[in-house]
Amino acid sequence: MKYIASALVFATAVAAHGYVDNATIGGKAYTFYQPYQDPYMNPKPQRISRPIQGNGPVEDVTISDIQCGGYAAGGIKGSSPAPLHAEAAAGSSVKLSWTLWPDTHMGPTITYMAKCPDSGCNNYMPGSSAVWFKVQEEGRVGTSNVWGSTPMTKPGSVVTYTIPKCISSGYYLVRHEILALHAAYQYPGAQFYPGCHQLKVTGGGGTRPTGLVSFPGAYKGSDAGITYDAYKAQTYTIPGPKKFTC
Repeated sequence: MKYIASALVFATAVAAHGYVDNATIGGKAYTFYQPYQDPYMNPKPQRISRPIQGNGPVEDVTISDIQCGGYAAGGIKGSSPAPLHAEAAAGSSVKLSWTLWPDTHMGPTITYMAKCPDSGCNNYMPGSSAVWFKVQEEGRVGTSNVWGSTPMTKPGSVVTYTIPKCISSGYYLVRHEILALHAAYQYPGAQFYPGCHQLKVTGGGGTRPTGLVSFPGAYKGSDAGITYDAYKAQTYTIPGPKKFTC
C-alpha cells in the first residue's frame, strides 16, 4: 500500500500544472490557499487567497471559473471569498511564487485588480460585473521561446506586479493567471490557471481606472491571443484590455 501511495503521489506530481503557492506583500510572507491540504484541515487555515480547484486548468472562458478558479463544470462550487486581506501601499510591488511550472506549458502571465466594497473583499463576489482593470502582463519576447511563464520553470522565481500608485486606498481583489498555449491551436485549446487574493491598499490617490472588464466577458474563445499557435515564430498579442497606467 505504501508503494502504491508513493506511486500515486509521483504520478500526480508529474501530471501537475500549478498555482500560486505563496507571496510577499507589504514586506510580509503569505502562504496561499493549498488545494490539497486546506480542505481537509480542521480548523481551516485563514488565508488571503481564495479557494481554487487544484493545479488543473479552466478551459472555458464563458464560465464562472475563469474569474478566480473553481470547477463548476464538474459540479464543484467555484471560488469564494477569503477571510483575510494583506496590507500593502499603493505603488509597492507584490511578488507571487508559483509551484514549479512545466516548461511545455508556455504562455503569458496576466494580473488584474478590482475594487471591493468599503467593508472589504471577504463578502464580495464580482459576479458578471465589469470591475477589473489590468495591472500586469508579460507575453512572448519577440518570436523567441521566452514567455511570461518561463521564469516559473525554475525554483525561486516570481511574477511581480505593482499596485498602481494613483488608485484610491481601500480593498481590492487581485486576479492573477498563467495562460498555457501548448494546445491553443487545437482542441481543447488554451488553458487558464487563475486565482485571486485580497488586498488592503493604503496611501493611494484618487484615480478611478476606466475601461473595466468582466470575467467571464473579457476573453473570447476566438481571440488571437487564445487561439495562438505557440510553436510558430510569430508575434503574440496578450488577450484582454490595455494595461492600466497612472
